[in-house]
Amino acid sequence: MAGGYVYFMTNRPNGILYVGVTNDLIRRVYEHRCGFVEGFTKRYGLKRLVYFERYEDIRDAIQREHNIKHWPRAWKVRRVMIDNSNWDDLYPMITQ
Repeated sequence: MAGGYVYFMTNRPNGILYVGVTNDLIRRVYEHRCGFVEGFTKRYGLKRLVYFERYEDIRDAIQREHNIKHWPRAWKVRRVMIDNSNWDDLYPMITQ
């Protein structure tokens, strides 16, 4: 099995959060940023990648995403604050 990523998108610091999973983080974030993905992220303008985790097995990433979606918002915000306290957009970093 190929690897995968769990990622958080937002519209601004401490804004609306979206949790997703993908096997190609650069492609998927690009799709969100360009508005190619209909639904929640497009409706709320979630174009800022603020957090991600890498997994060797996509099944682990899918399970992690499932778990995170059931956790409180406060936990997700703390997770971002630990690694990205300024809520910087990480997309430029992963595309270098």
